[in-house]
Amino acid sequence: MKLVIVAVGQRMPDWAQTAYDDYAKRFPPELRVEIKTVKTEPRGSKTVETLLAAERERIQAALSRGCRVVVLDERGTALTTKALAQQLQQWQLDGDDVALVIGGPDGLEPAFRASAHQRIRLSDLTLPHAMVRVLLIEQLYRAWSINANHPYHRE
Repeated sequence: MKLVIVAVGQRMPDWAQTAYDDYAKRFPPELRVEIKTVKTEPRGSKTVETLLAAERERIQAALSRGCRVVVLDERGTALTTKALAQQLQQWQLDGDDVALVIGGPDGLEPAFRASAHQRIRLSDLTLPHAMVRVLLIEQLYRAWSINANHPYHRE
């Protein structure tokens, strides 16, 4: 099984890339994590709908066929870390690759968001995109560590 983080946005700051890379290398071979960066549609005189539609096309092109699509959405289901661990375990049992999608500055196109298999929220706070990438991979690693009885997570 593979976890693919599909993130709309440009280059991450060095601190965020370093933190992301640190967690990414910790995953075991049987649970690979990959990131695919999707170019943000240039702003300008375009409508938000036009921007989101262009970004949706890029996101869909980055998704592998048959993968489970999980979007990060402020209106999504809030999960505790233990609930995320249970969800990760279920995804692993199902065997399909999982794409976790982080939208751009204006979010995700409503129809794409609605068509996703799941919508989850990381926080009630509004977070910068670089922070979301780091927080997401850390929580996925923590979820894996719970399932593997690894001492990273402590109660």
